[in-house]
Formats: sequence, structure tokens, C-alpha cells
Amino acid sequence: MKDITFTVPCYNSQDYMRRCIDSLLCAGKRAEIIIVDDGSADATGAIADEYASRYPDIVKAVHQENGGHGAGVNAGLALASGRYFKVVDSDDWLDGKALKKLLGKIRQWQGSGTTVDLIICNYIYDHLYEGRTKRMGYQNVFCEDKVCGWRDMGRFRPSQYLVMHSLVYRTQVLRKSGVRLPRHTFYVDNIFANQPLPYVRSLCYLNLDLYHYFLGREDQSVNEKVLMQRIDQQIRVTKLVSGCADLGELRVHNPKLAGYLTRNISIMMAISSIHLLLIGTPEAWEKREMLWNYVKNHDRKLYGALRHKTVSGFTFLPGKVGAGVTLAGYKVAQKLYCFN
Repeated sequence: MKDITFTVPCYNSQDYMRRCIDSLLCAGKRAEIIIVDDGSADATGAIADEYASRYPDIVKAVHQENGGHGAGVNAGLALASGRYFKVVDSDDWLDGKALKKLLGKIRQWQGSGTTVDLIICNYIYDHLYEGRTKRMGYQNVFCEDKVCGWRDMGRFRPSQYLVMHSLVYRTQVLRKSGVRLPRHTFYVDNIFANQPLPYVRSLCYLNLDLYHYFLGREDQSVNEKVLMQRIDQQIRVTKLVSGCADLGELRVHNPKLAGYLTRNISIMMAISSIHLLLIGTPEAWEKREMLWNYVKNHDRKLYGALRHKTVSGFTFLPGKVGAGVTLAGYKVAQKLYCFN
């Protein structure tokens, strides 16, 4: 069995996918790299086949009809044979030294019979074209290099949350969680980063700057203008995440995890609400109202927490004055945290 499976969903990725794949090859035969060509119209499929031919013991090329990022992740997880599973987007890359240290820890745990369901590493917002980066770490939340549980988790700062880029799941945990991402939908990484968490019993934070999250392409899904164009998909994912865990049960048996998931839903609600305000049309204002009513009708306790105890409540302030306050705060946070 391989130590880790990397899945690289690709759609028209010919211009940058080599950087991504080359960064994974330093793991050698201890890794499995599944390149999923999601119905590309450029040379993506040919490049995937080239790598599979050059590295037959490491790389698999999968070709499928276009189904979106989620379909690529689903295909990789279905075929994965590694103990651990990580998604690496085709325009991103991993740091070679950090990757080797990660593999060393996996081997160490394997040798001692230690089960770790989730590995958390740092990630870097990499504005490559502008020559600036922003490191996102978790030293204040988790003890470094210590296998622990959710009860040992500390407090997250406003800019911190667990994202797909920071997570390496044990493959069997993902399969047990039943996570399956919707097709033709952006922002599904939020589902991947939330739904499996209640199935995690043991976790470990490694203070490694592993993942480089590229920012700067105009067509990128996190680009503000693109996100506004795809707001209906963002709303859909926000609704799915709000119902992907039994928060009532978690509040009893795992209150810290319940608190974290509530906080993450709050962030997603804030993102959806802010971008609907940026769109600014009467239809967008109506969608904002409908989103909040959806949560209210499905989980009143969650709605109360989001409305009155978390940051998302500041994105649902009444009237035009409230909207102005929300957008002013958003612009300040955007400059401070460099998130797009």
C-alpha cells in the first residue's frame, strides 16, 4: 500500500499542471498520483498520459466527461490506494522539503502502530505574479507534532480555519464519512473540509509549510468578480455545509468540534452575504434574505448562533446603512488578510 494518494483534478490545465505534478514526484514510489482529466479541451489529457507513461509505478491518468472539480475529487477517491489522501489543485503545488518530512511522519506512525485520522499542515497564499505570500499556520490552535483529539483544540483567530489545502485525511475516514461532492459546482472544497471532520478521532498538526495556494489568475474561482458570477453555486454549497453534520449531537459529545463547524458555517454565510451585497441588485438582496431564512427554517439553534454570536451576523445588518457597514469591514479584512 502506498503511503499517500494525491489526486490532481485538471480542467484545461496545460499551462500550469506540470509545476503541480513535478512537486509531487519528489515523494517517489511512496506516493500515488492520480491525474483526473475532467473533459479538457486543451493538451491536459495528453500531458496526463505523458506522466503516466514516464512514471507507471506512480502516476495514473483518468479521463472523464466534464463534471467539475467535485467530480475530479470523487474519481480520485474512488481509485485511491494510499493510506492517506490529499487533493492538490492543478494550479497549486507542494513544497518538496515539507512533503518529505510529512512522509517521514507517516512512516513513523505506521512503524509504531499509531492511527492518525487527520494531518493538518500550513498553507501559503502565493500571489506568485506579485511576488508576495501570506502564511497560514495553526500553532495557536494545536500542539505541534502531537497526536490528539478535538478536545485538545485551542481557539482559532478570525483569519484561521481548516481548508482543503491544509488537510491530509486518512483515506478510510473519508470513505466512512460518505463524502461525495456535487458535480458542476464550484466551492465544493468546503464540503470536503467539513463533512468528514466528525469521523476524525485522532489528529496531528505538523508545522510544515506544505501547500502553496496560487492566487492571481483572472478566471480563478476565488477571484471576486468570478465569485459574484457564480454566487448561486456558493449559496448552494453554503446550504449543503450547513446541514452536513448533526450539530445537535456534536454539541453534546464533541462541543469544541460543534463550535468549530458552526464558526465555519458562519464564515461561509458571511462570504455569500457579502458578495450578494456587492452584486447589489434587488434579486441579490432577495437571495440574501432567502439564504438566511433557509438556515432559520432548518436549524433554529444554528440560525441563532449565526445571527447573534458569530461574524456572519454583521453581514446581515438591516437596511442600506447596515450593508455599507458590512462592505466597509469586508474591504478592510481583504487588505489585511490578502485572501483574493
